Amino acid sequence: MGKPTGFLEYTRCQNTDVPVSDRIRNYEELHIPLPEDVRREQAARCMDCGVPFCQSDYGCPLHNLIPEWNDLLYHGEWDTALKRLLMTNNFPEFTSRVCPALCEAACICNLHDMPVTNRDNENFLIEHAFASGWMQAKPPAVRSGKKVAVIGSGPAGLAAADQLNKRGHLVTVFERSDRIGGLLMYGIPNMKLDKSVIDRRVRLMQEEGIIFQTSVNIGKEKAADEILNAFDAVVLACGASQPRDLNISGREAKGIHFAVEYLTAATKTLLQHQNPEFSPVSAKNKKVIIIGGGDTGNDCVATAIRQGAASVTQLEMMPKLPDSRAESNPWPEYPRICKTDYGQQEAISVFGHDPRIYETTVKSFQMDENQNLKSVELVKVRFETNPETGKRELHEGEISTADADLVLIAAGFTGAETYIAQAFGIPLNARNQVETLNGSHQTAVPKIFTAGDMHKGQSLVVRAIADGRAAAKDVDFYLMGYTAQ
Repeated sequence: MGKPTGFLEYTRCQNTDVPVSDRIRNYEELHIPLPEDVRREQAARCMDCGVPFCQSDYGCPLHNLIPEWNDLLYHGEWDTALKRLLMTNNFPEFTSRVCPALCEAACICNLHDMPVTNRDNENFLIEHAFASGWMQAKPPAVRSGKKVAVIGSGPAGLAAADQLNKRGHLVTVFERSDRIGGLLMYGIPNMKLDKSVIDRRVRLMQEEGIIFQTSVNIGKEKAADEILNAFDAVVLACGASQPRDLNISGREAKGIHFAVEYLTAATKTLLQHQNPEFSPVSAKNKKVIIIGGGDTGNDCVATAIRQGAASVTQLEMMPKLPDSRAESNPWPEYPRICKTDYGQQEAISVFGHDPRIYETTVKSFQMDENQNLKSVELVKVRFETNPETGKRELHEGEISTADADLVLIAAGFTGAETYIAQAFGIPLNARNQVETLNGSHQTAVPKIFTAGDMHKGQSLVVRAIADGRAAAKDVDFYLMGYTAQ
């Protein structure tokens, strides 16, 4: 079965008085294809529908049935809205908590800074469904007899496993950590995504027939050949967990940690002891400096505050973004404006000022005679375009020193860890991403596929889910010769 074809339906957003906009809805049975130019134009205009905007190159995916669920929710048809929502989003309880809501930024109502509250609507709908007993296990009625191994239990791996299980394949998910969830479990703090939400979904997936095996490190503790011999297909969804390091003087000082290492220790401690201060990497009474201004850095700010940090400073190499859209950043582009996230808001409340220092990075670390970190050398930086080469170049400026007991490196990731790819004999490209065939999710090694950050690089949870679903479709076609997904 091919992708659904599209047709245009003239409708009205029920949540707003904004003038009528076109919506794109998709039904397999109509067989009315859209020309490519119309498809792009209409997709670019279809922004008020509540579909994850980031799942398509042009806007709302044309094969996505979600466009109507906001209207159904508005009219109280919640059971039907839930069915529509789950057609394209396996885990709304995750995305409604951690997604940056790109769809709201692109919503047509956001022309007046009043977008449809897609994320809140989605969260209400899925939580109401769980509370009302609507989310019951639905194991497949027929099994294909095909066995699939999914290595990695982050959002991409879970989505691939869920889709393949629905298709009737026998799915086993392997996770090297002690709990299922990958990035969701240990890369995102509890205050942002409570772990009971993950456990609830995992229990449902188990009831539907998916097998989960934790504390199994494929490629180290379990041989890749053993997996290849036992399964008809393998999906590698191991993430892009290789952190970007800083090759500067004093890096060996005690008290310097990667952000994910710090967040993982904090979450494990909280789950075991219900007290964040017991963490082996604790910020209690320490002067904390966080290198990196993204979501992970913000999570570190909030976690350090909860552990009782004496002070928290967050360094960003880039200049502060404007408080409102620039003329060069019109709607429906994602607004490149200064965002004060929950961690920074809490820091302002606790310490009386924004923790961020812009156009600044660390030049070196200083330590005492016992190699304990004591301070960092900071340098002001700016990026300028070389008029001859057209390339952006980094220029250093004023140097200063700041006391520090704990430094957390939240500078992003450099791709997948190499050992898992080496174990399966799969090449990685220059960005440490798995090479695939002809833009698919299949690798050059027979019956091995990949999905998520390991495939496309560090990205959002919603994109990982979308890529996991796409990988499952390729696996299904490989196993059955056709796919109904």
